[in-house]
Amino acid sequence: MQPVLWFRMNLSHPIRFSPYYQSRVWGGRRLETVLRRSLPDASTPFGESWEVSDRAEAMSTTVDGVTLNELWQKHRAEVFGGLKSDSPCFPLLMKILDACDDLSIQVHPPASRAVELGGDPKTEMWFIAHADPGAKIYAGLKNGVTRAQFDAALQNGTLAEVVHVLEPVTGDCLFIPSGRIHAIGAGLLIYEIQQNSDTTYRVFDWNRVGLDGKPRQLHIAESLASIDFEDFEPRMQSRAAEGPLVNCEFFDVILGSQADQLGHAGENLTLAVTQGQLELAGETFRAGDFAIIPSSMEDAARDITSRSADAQWLEIRIPC
Repeated sequence: MQPVLWFRMNLSHPIRFSPYYQSRVWGGRRLETVLRRSLPDASTPFGESWEVSDRAEAMSTTVDGVTLNELWQKHRAEVFGGLKSDSPCFPLLMKILDACDDLSIQVHPPASRAVELGGDPKTEMWFIAHADPGAKIYAGLKNGVTRAQFDAALQNGTLAEVVHVLEPVTGDCLFIPSGRIHAIGAGLLIYEIQQNSDTTYRVFDWNRVGLDGKPRQLHIAESLASIDFEDFEPRMQSRAAEGPLVNCEFFDVILGSQADQLGHAGENLTLAVTQGQLELAGETFRAGDFAIIPSSMEDAARDITSRSADAQWLEIRIPC
């Protein structure tokens, strides 16, 4: 007997989920103005759209009411190619971030410290879908900054002066391993691929208040225990027309623009369109669209039947 799920959705076609929007003090409306989304209301600053999420507080669900966790737990072979993982949840979280103000300077705990700090490790990567002129990213420490200099800057409110500053342009990519101090600056629209974790330790928040009018919580002790104080001046990965962006133990991300087919039958793959549009399996995917391509999709069904001249997308895989 076939699983009940087969009567509720077709696993031989791309699987789309409804996005889960998160308001943020630093957010804006570019999900609406740039990506042509219909947002839940007309004024809230939405900073994050969780696109592929297997978390109880923001569970990805199809229009048919099937959750990502149900797919992961009960239909792993048909959807994810039988990935060997002991995780009770899909191991990645994928978002779009709209930063209209600077995010806090923060860090995610490394695996070696996460448990004792009460959190989960988070390694992530950012693909810059849009960058305003002069937009900044803070990542790593400036060359030669000592722990004593860092502590002094933290005490006197000048922490931003010891953190390395990058000026990304549209199409750049940055890898953020756990332990790297970082902050997204204003004027950036970013696709974020990360471990399935929501642990963030804020070490400095620009002395501002949150949407509730109160200062946001800082996590000084946890941050100091997590920061890699030997991580100096990382570089952006420059724009490329196509090819590998990040390959780490948690995810493998490729930038596509010319391929005629999305992966192969039997593998796990998530599509994220960053620019233009393409057609696949009788469906149109536009900038901002995410979809899991089930491993059960045959090669012929993966053919890209048309694409715009400016089409560009990410192919996201979990290493086997």
